[in-house]
Amino acid sequence: MRIRPGPAGLWGLWKKKTFTFAGPPDRLRLESGAEIGPITLAYETCGTLNPDKTNAVLVLHALSGDSHVAGYYDPKDAKPGWWDIMVGPGKGIDTDQYFVICSNIIGSCCGSTGPASVNPETGEEYGTRFPMVTIGDMVEAQKALLDHLGIDTLLSVIGGSVGGMQVLEWCARFPERVRSAVPLATTSRHSALAIAFNEVARQAIMADPNWNEGHYYSGKKPDMGLAIARMIGHITYLSDESMRLKFGRKLQNRSALSFEFGAEFQVESYLQYQGKKFIERFDANSFLYITKAADYFDLARQYGFKAFSRCRAKFLVVSYTSDWLYPTYQSREMVKAMKKNDLDVSFCEIDAQWGHDAFLLPNDRLDHLMAGFLKGVFDEIE
Repeated sequence: MRIRPGPAGLWGLWKKKTFTFAGPPDRLRLESGAEIGPITLAYETCGTLNPDKTNAVLVLHALSGDSHVAGYYDPKDAKPGWWDIMVGPGKGIDTDQYFVICSNIIGSCCGSTGPASVNPETGEEYGTRFPMVTIGDMVEAQKALLDHLGIDTLLSVIGGSVGGMQVLEWCARFPERVRSAVPLATTSRHSALAIAFNEVARQAIMADPNWNEGHYYSGKKPDMGLAIARMIGHITYLSDESMRLKFGRKLQNRSALSFEFGAEFQVESYLQYQGKKFIERFDANSFLYITKAADYFDLARQYGFKAFSRCRAKFLVVSYTSDWLYPTYQSREMVKAMKKNDLDVSFCEIDAQWGHDAFLLPNDRLDHLMAGFLKGVFDEIE
């Protein structure tokens, strides 16, 4: 692979776009039976769609992600998009070769319609009047965006964590539109452990007096509850080994115990910092809705125990040795079900010490796996 350009590279200047659809009377009907519209999706693209429209790759973000997957809005930006290590010229998902699309999911707060959006019928924010959404509803909205872009078939759908759930949903819901798929660090349904952590996080938000049943937009926000929810979630994204190596039992700016309630240990200070940083960019209600959608996700419940029989895509399934939120056995169960349905599937468990978040960190093995897999699928078309 070639050397990755730095922040000053003009290739990285992505631009956020929006697409609005499902205006009355053609509202989007959700799995719950509720209807909503109009809906706006924030999205970004990079690369060039070829004349045959066979090189489109849809990248799907995790819980707190957004449409800004890579590059920079401005050369002065402190950080690039959330997966800049993977998406760009000469990278695993090469924007010199592929037309990359990333949209912010419905229910989020990063440019797409969600509980923080204004309900046009009332002139006020939806709050908890926003209908419950599912992973399937998110995919239906993405399908509308692709229709708008004139893309009938995707070369690949790629995503990790909650993004990986969307990958699986795409393959089962619209099998004729997906040539290949890369679900990373994900599962076909949440375990009781994953649901339990999400519920504790949601309760932290709803117990905050400022939550006000979800209608807090004109007053104080439930920042404390959201910060605690993020701290809880962040623990599940790490691993015992990564926390031991990074923090151990090191004290924060002290040589001895203070015998006070406060952030004495470095790991305590780190979690508090993550919580404070999160409240600056994310909405508490969106956290509630997206975690609930993840808990509802169950491919077998939705499509039956032979859910993968609906799929036609070629799969690359990736797990990580230290991911205890979505451990490797869950990926192996998916691979076994795929093979029973005669799907073309490759599987790789990557040795990584950083826990669930390992798919967001630099890894040469994943770079080469991704690049080789996409090239193989694309070469089959040519």
